[in-house]
Amino acid sequence: MRRSFPIFHILGIFLVGLWLILMALLVHRTEFSVNKTEGQSEFTTGAVESQDKEWREIYLKERKVGYTVSLIRPFKTGYFIQEELFLRLNLLGLGRNLYSLTQAQVDKNLLLKSFQLMMNSGVVRFRMSGRVEGDVLVLSSGGRSAKRIKLAQTPMVGSSMAYFFRSRKVKAGDIFRIPFFDPSTTMQKDLVIRVTGKETLTLHRVAYDAFRLETDLWGKPLTFWVAESGETLKEEGFMGFTTVKSSAARAPEEIEGGADLYEIAAVVPDRPLKNSVRLSYLKMKVEGVDALDPVLHSGRQRIHENILEIERERIPARSSYTLGQRDFATVRKEFLEPEFNIESRDKEILEAAQRIAGDDRDPVSVARKIVQWVYRNVDKKPVLSIPSALEVLRTRAGDCNEHATLLTALLRAAGIPARLSIGLVYTRDRFYYHAWTEAYLGEWISLDATLDQMPADASHIKLVEGNLDKQVEIAGRIGELKVQILDHRYD
Repeated sequence: MRRSFPIFHILGIFLVGLWLILMALLVHRTEFSVNKTEGQSEFTTGAVESQDKEWREIYLKERKVGYTVSLIRPFKTGYFIQEELFLRLNLLGLGRNLYSLTQAQVDKNLLLKSFQLMMNSGVVRFRMSGRVEGDVLVLSSGGRSAKRIKLAQTPMVGSSMAYFFRSRKVKAGDIFRIPFFDPSTTMQKDLVIRVTGKETLTLHRVAYDAFRLETDLWGKPLTFWVAESGETLKEEGFMGFTTVKSSAARAPEEIEGGADLYEIAAVVPDRPLKNSVRLSYLKMKVEGVDALDPVLHSGRQRIHENILEIERERIPARSSYTLGQRDFATVRKEFLEPEFNIESRDKEILEAAQRIAGDDRDPVSVARKIVQWVYRNVDKKPVLSIPSALEVLRTRAGDCNEHATLLTALLRAAGIPARLSIGLVYTRDRFYYHAWTEAYLGEWISLDATLDQMPADASHIKLVEGNLDKQVEIAGRIGELKVQILDHRYD
C-alpha cells in the first residue's frame, strides 16, 4: 500500500528554518552579536547617511527560485531595516510560493531594538514580533503567549550584517565568533566564521576581488564571499542553495522553481518495502547517524553498531491514569505546558480539545479521538511556513508538521503529555523527512495524525525529539544518511 504524496514532509518548516538560519547569515533574519578573536574592541560601525538598498537572486542547484531585497535607512537614533524574500519551490510536483517580510528597528550600532516578521505561503500565514528588554528578547505572535528568551548579548539583525563588514577592513586569517539567534525557530547557537583567503569571483561576467569566509553548522559547510568594500557578493549553503548579488531589474526575472526539494532530501534504501503501513518491526543498517545518540535508544527504537531496530508499540487497553486525576512527574509535566507554537492553553485550543473528548476521561480513548479528528479535519497540503497549532486550527490545512503540532497541542490541552518527533517515514520507495507526535499513555506511544495511525508503523524512524529549535538539526543529516534493509515483519 502506498501513501498519497502531499502529506509527508517536514521540509516546509525545515526549508524556512534552513533559509532563515543557514543560507543567509549575511542576508536574512539571523540575530546575533559579534566578537572577534584576539581582543577585538567592542563593536561600532560607521554611520549610514542615506537609504541603501540591495538585491540578491536565489538559486537551487543552478536554477533560479527567488530573490531578496533589503534596505536600510536612518531612523530616529538608529536605523530602520527591511527585507523581503520571495521563493518559488517544487514540493513533490506541486509549485509553492513563499513571501516573507522582516522589518527591524536597530540602534546606531545596528543592534536590535525590535522586529516584525510576516510569512505568507498562500495556505498559511505566520506573524511574529519581538523586542529587546535588557538582556531578554520578548517574542509574541497573534494570540500566542509571549516567549522570553535570555540573551547573552544584545543581538544584531542579519540584514544589517553587510553594513558591519562594510564598516571595517577584513583580512585573511580573521576569525569572528558569533552567537546568533533565529526568531523563526527560537534557536541560539554559536558560529565561528573564518576569513580563509582572497580570490577572484566572477558574477554576471564581472570579476571581483573577494574575501572567502567559511563556517559550518551541524557539520555542513557555509561559504560566502565579501568584496573589499565589504559588500556581500555570493553565498553557498545546504542542498545546493546559493544567493548572488543582483539588481532591481534582474532579480525578479525568470524564476523557475527548481528541483523538487522533497526528492533532493529523500533517503533511498537498498531495496523497497511493500505495504509499509502494516510494518510492526524493521531492522536496518543506518550510516550517517551517531550510534550514541539517546534518541536512537529511546522507546521503540534501539541501535547497536549502526544496526537500528524499530518495533511498533502496543497500546495499553487502558492507560495507567485518568485524565484530571494524576500529578505527573516533573519530566512529564513539561509536556503538558504550552510552547511558543504549541498553544495548548489558548482558549480555542482548550475548547476544541473539550469538544473532541467530551466526557471521556480515558487517555487512550481521548488520544484516539484527537488523532482521528486532526486527520479528518486538516487538509493535506504541502506548505512553506512556520507551524502554529492555533493557526492550523483556524486554517485547517498543512502538511505533516502542521498535523503534528496541532495534535500535540490538543493532547496537552486534554491533559495528555505529548511531544513532537522528527525523522523519516517510508513511502513511494523512499524514506522522506516527516513529523509526528508521541503521547504518554502510561508509556510513550507514537501517533501520526497525518496518516491516522495509532500507533505509528515501524517505518517511522525518529531522529530528533522536540520543537523548532531541535527540528532544524535535521539539516545536518540531509545527504548523509544511507539505509540498508536487513529484516522486517508485518502484523
